[in-house]
Amino acid sequence: MSITRIIKCSNCGVFNTNKEYCENCNTLISDAKKRELKIAEVKQKEVDKVIYELENPNFAERLKKHPFLFYRIIGWILYSAIMIVTTIGAGLAWFIAMVAAG
Repeated sequence: MSITRIIKCSNCGVFNTNKEYCENCNTLISDAKKRELKIAEVKQKEVDKVIYELENPNFAERLKKHPFLFYRIIGWILYSAIMIVTTIGAGLAWFIAMVAAG
């Protein structure tokens, strides 16, 4: 037993039966298909974001891999300083949250 779906096109106003696209103007009218396309678009944006981050490392990461030893040492020092400052900041945020919680 199949279910008959009658959907009115929001673009031209024609009623369509069991269709994903409008017969008159070829506009997407299926909500399920729209959700699938939106999910695929979000996944593609996430993949593009990860690829961009892998291809364009930050300044400290680039210095850590530099062929010249002096720049590599500066990169490791800069990376270590960033990590120390981040750790101190996280510790302060935790301490403030614990004091505020009582």
